[in-house]
Amino acid sequence: MSKIKLLINEVFRKAKEDTGKTTKNGLATYLWSYLDEREPRCINERTLSRYYEAFVLGTREEINPDIATLNRLSKYVGFNDFADFSNTFIKKDEEVNKTTVKITVDDDENSLTEKISKIIINITNEQYFKVPDFVKKNGLGIIEMVFVLLLATGGVVFSNNKNSKVSGFMSAWGTPAVDKKYMYWDKDRYMATDSSYLGPQIEVIPMEKKIFIYFRRITRPDTLNSENSIGKIWYDKTDNHVEFFTSFGRHPENGKALKDVTEHILGNYAGENAILEEE
Repeated sequence: MSKIKLLINEVFRKAKEDTGKTTKNGLATYLWSYLDEREPRCINERTLSRYYEAFVLGTREEINPDIATLNRLSKYVGFNDFADFSNTFIKKDEEVNKTTVKITVDDDENSLTEKISKIIINITNEQYFKVPDFVKKNGLGIIEMVFVLLLATGGVVFSNNKNSKVSGFMSAWGTPAVDKKYMYWDKDRYMATDSSYLGPQIEVIPMEKKIFIYFRRITRPDTLNSENSIGKIWYDKTDNHVEFFTSFGRHPENGKALKDVTEHILGNYAGENAILEEE
């Protein structure tokens, strides 16, 4: 199944859950109202009905929505854009009740076996994830990327070794850190905690799993460029100082809404013009 067809089916599946409607016209009308409220005249009911006929019913030839439409539909089902959906969405087989992942790291699949002997990955469908260099250099290493994928799919078997620790994503006892009730910002990422108060200098907030897993401040802006950043990276500029983040939202320290990164910002504050933090 193509990624576009997968997205359209997921959009109408979610619309059915949100509204209880089951007819093509009812779902198309709801989606048009939802999208038009946020971005007027971006799409019409007739187009959405054609998508349903082509991708869900298969009663007409498939069409190619433009990238702006794909991005809007991806946001409706909870992703940043179509690229984010294509890279991270896993379709679950309801009959088998199993989610499967294939991960390629630097074209060397065996390297994962060497690095992570305690994780079992069942592979039946093939979903490919290529880890970009800038991600590996900005707080999401190979081990953490594997945990992100496996936490999202539930495909992990943990060791009972009580002496093992994986900071941030796993607790000392092999329990996913997202099971904790709270989290707090620590320099470039959120850390999990069971305590609602860690002192007057630390703001503890309720656990938000998606933010905890995906939200990072990028510490190596010299690795950013147009190809790996436009539409995928967000930034905050305060007092002529720019910080880059891996997800949209608000700056965890000053509360300002993050903005989509632009060519201008990249040209002035990333790549060869980046100012690196002292280690």
